[in-house]
This record gives sequence, structure tokens and C-alpha cells, in this order.
Amino acid sequence: MRRLLHGLARSFILLAAVQVQAAPLKLQQVAPGVYVHIGAHKDFEDGYDGDIANIGFVVGSEAVAVIDTGGSYAVGASLKDALRAITPLPVRYVINTHGHPDHVFGNAAFLDANAAGAGAPPQFIGHAKLPQMLAARGDGYVRNLKQQLGGAAKPSVLVAPTRTVQDRLVIDLGKRKLEVRAWPKAHTDNDLTVFDPSTRSLWTGDLLFVERTPSLDGDAAGWLAAMEALDELPAAATIPGHGAVTRDKHAALTRQRAYLEVLLRDVRSSIRQGKDMTSTMASAASSERARWRLFDAVNPRNVNYLYPLLEWE
Repeated sequence: MRRLLHGLARSFILLAAVQVQAAPLKLQQVAPGVYVHIGAHKDFEDGYDGDIANIGFVVGSEAVAVIDTGGSYAVGASLKDALRAITPLPVRYVINTHGHPDHVFGNAAFLDANAAGAGAPPQFIGHAKLPQMLAARGDGYVRNLKQQLGGAAKPSVLVAPTRTVQDRLVIDLGKRKLEVRAWPKAHTDNDLTVFDPSTRSLWTGDLLFVERTPSLDGDAAGWLAAMEALDELPAAATIPGHGAVTRDKHAALTRQRAYLEVLLRDVRSSIRQGKDMTSTMASAASSERARWRLFDAVNPRNVNYLYPLLEWE
């Protein structure tokens, strides 16, 4: 059934793709063979165009691995065009760091990534819990995207992983191996990281936010624990899910940790004082407002997520 649905999705995308005109995305090379496009700091309700997440790819001697594909078919197609301007090598893998729509809707553009060379489609890699998450939320994600993008959303169908990671996976691109790691519940319940030992480049997905207010959709304690482990990894360049690439992972994680700890402290304090959720949304973590982009959009959603969970501690 999965193969049948995958084939139907591929056929639909090939028919719809002719309607989408996309220019190659702007890329920066952060290490040899490691290319990143930095998404814009926009909210889902503020002129969202699908291009807010950091996405990119790693090039080996034989093949390419794409890491996250953006929030629409058009963004994914633009990434594919930018990739093809750099290398003709086949895209062997498309890795999703988690299932949020701004990271996965571009997958559809890569179903035919190797068509010119008559190659097989890439393997789509995700956390072992990603299929369940997409099945539960997929219809809502598609409806939201249609509201946000109108007719431009039409080719943007969700592509489920064809290979999942329970713990760790090593993939080979030819003279370059990538280490894919699945994490316990943290930012979401389906977070992956990708580490390239040859350049010490680390793709964290949304386990790390730089500049943009961190968004919680998993477990705060688990996220803090994951951050401790990430801090130990020997990364020279760290590509967060949002915000600028950093050469100082420790400082970026310290800044994010401070936000989450203040948020937890303030929500717990409000609950002890008998404050309702609405007033807590207006006050919790307010001391952090000046340090983060999109704070007034994202922080209330974090409180809305945390408050009912912490009430029952």
C-alpha cells in the first residue's frame, strides 16, 4: 500500500509540476560540499510563503543527501534547481529532521529528482514516529497550506518516509558518510539530527533555534536533555532549523536553554498563583521578549501548549 500511495503521489506531482515556476534558492556553502538555504523569519500567519525553514544538501563523490525541503512544492523545486546548478549527482536520500509543514512539503519536488538520468527516486528518511505524526496531522497541514498559499499549494502533497530511523543510521554518499540520529521526544516526538564527520557539520533541525523564538510541540524536559547531548557533539558548523548558521553551538544552545527554563519557571509560577492560561500567555517569559524574533506570535503558543500539561504535574 505504501508503494502504491507513493507511486500515485509521484504521478500527481509530475503532472502538477509544470504549473510551478520556481527560481533557484540562494545558498551558502558552510563547509566543503555542505550547502544551506536560510529561511526567512516569518510566522505561519504573517505572509507565509513556505520559505521559513533552513534547508539544504550535502554532496558526496557519488550522490547527494537533501536535508529538509521547505514548506511547499515550489520551495522544494527551487531547492532542487539550486542543487542541479551545483551537481548532476543523483539525490540518493531526502532526510526530514521532523514533520512540521515548513520542513516537509517540499519533499514532493524530489520524487522525480533523478528522472533526467532515469534513476530511481530518493529514499525518504524520517524518524520512526514520523509516519504516525503525518497520518494524524496531514489533512490539517494540507488544509492550512491551501489557506495560506491558495492555488500555489496544489502540488504540495505530503510524502511519507520510505525508510525510518529508530535510533541511528549511517548513510553513504561516496567518500562521505552521514550519521542520522533519532531523538526521544523533545521539540517534537520525531526529531532527527544529521552529522557529517568529514566537515564536522551538524544539522539540528528544530532542536536548535537561532534568533527565532523556539517553538515547542513535544516535551520541554526532553528537549532540555537533548540539548545537553547536542552540546557534547564536536560540531564546527551547526545548521539550526531556523536562523543563522553558527560556529558557536554552545552559546546558541545556552541562549535557547535560558528561554525554555524561564518559560517553564514562569508558567509553573502562574499555575501556583492560580492565574488562568490567558493571563499567563501575556506574562510568561516576558523577560525574554527582546532577545527573540517573532516572540509575540510564538511564545503565547508555547504557553498554550505547556499550561495544561504543567497543571497536572
